[in-house]
Amino acid sequence: MPASATSQRLVLMGAVLGAHGIKGEVKVKSFAAKPAAIAEYGPLTDPKRKRTFELSIVGTADAAKGILIARMAGITDRNAAEALKGVELFVDRGRLPAPEDPEEYYLADLIGLSAFDGKGEKLGEIVSVDNYGAGDLLLVVPESGEGFVVPFTKAFVPVVDIKGGRVVLDLPADFFEVPEHEEEEAAELQEAAP
Repeated sequence: MPASATSQRLVLMGAVLGAHGIKGEVKVKSFAAKPAAIAEYGPLTDPKRKRTFELSIVGTADAAKGILIARMAGITDRNAAEALKGVELFVDRGRLPAPEDPEEYYLADLIGLSAFDGKGEKLGEIVSVDNYGAGDLLLVVPESGEGFVVPFTKAFVPVVDIKGGRVVLDLPADFFEVPEHEEEEAAELQEAAP
């Protein structure tokens, strides 16, 4: 994958949980392997609000959960800090260090890779990696048709080739089959529609 493609991706590094105290400090949940490292990557971006934040760590609220107490440049009172609750903090992928182990990679590096089945047939492209609490999920979108979600486990994704720009998926034979009861429900909904 070209370096320019990886440097244009934003990686979620943390989220503001709310205000801490009255002087503008915030509680930040860090997703960095070493939580305090979130402040070492330079300015963090909130793409939704199109803002950039300089972050400095001033303490730890819950070390086990990666919750830090931080100051953000320009935030000087509790009201301004509270207004940042829910802000997600991103860093450009190009500013993250390269993994030491060649077998390691960032989840963001999976986005844009082509997904193939075991026979070499292209199934689509990975457009996102999400986690709703039960594990990482890859959203694969084919050239035509609807996308599908695959659990990001060794059983479903036995080959990850970042340099080659591809992954290999090992999907069960019935992976794309719709269970009968879902087909019946869809038909009932269509009949009930005006």
